[in-house]
Amino acid sequence: MSTKTAIEWTEVTWNPTTGCDRTSPGCDHCYAMALAKRLKAMGQAKYQRDGDPRTSGPGFGITAHESVLNLPRTWCTPKMVFVNSMSDLFHEAVPLDFIRQVFTVMEQTPQHTYQLLTKRSRRLRLVWSDLPWPPNLWMGVSVESRRYLFRANDLREVPAAIRFLSLEPLLGPMPDLDLTGIHWVIAGGESGPGARPVSPDWITQIRDACSEAGVAFFFKQWGGRTPKAGGRALEGRTWDEIPAVVQAAV
Repeated sequence: MSTKTAIEWTEVTWNPTTGCDRTSPGCDHCYAMALAKRLKAMGQAKYQRDGDPRTSGPGFGITAHESVLNLPRTWCTPKMVFVNSMSDLFHEAVPLDFIRQVFTVMEQTPQHTYQLLTKRSRRLRLVWSDLPWPPNLWMGVSVESRRYLFRANDLREVPAAIRFLSLEPLLGPMPDLDLTGIHWVIAGGESGPGARPVSPDWITQIRDACSEAGVAFFFKQWGGRTPKAGGRALEGRTWDEIPAVVQAAV
């Protein structure tokens, strides 16, 4: 089923795969892994396969769910859809044929707008030419620190209508951030037990870079013990910018 979500920049989530493995420091306090453990304990069928305990956890083994592939075809009204809030579609354990099936569903449901986010940008760069790229698909990569800016370089190779960066959880400054070919930036601090603090200077630097480059900027949260703990205001206002293509389509 689709799930209404509290994620500020989307409307519903759609998880044709579940499960993942930690791949970089941004994964250290993964909300999805913690949630999968709870869902397994509750008996949720999609979360009964365990992942490698060194990199994953209970209920978080990579699993493809063909039963939900066609779910977007059943939605009567257009939706903003975050694809795989509980997984990474470009994980090496997800077969290319299954990725292609997910992309085909997105292509054949143009009434919806799909937001797809990955940390596996190198695989994305390797396989993108084997996939359809419809105009209703936004492709993004997560970048938590300067060390992982190569993901943005990989993203620039992809012919997505909208390319976006999720700088969350932001773990350091981004003075070298290159926004060439990028249409949208989401930034935010970490939340949950042990959340690592974010500096206001890091956020304002990113906002100013977006303003200079004409890139939409969305500030999701300061973070803290809970996602809402620090609020969302940056210098007295909220920043909810989205790419103009969606504004024109609404």
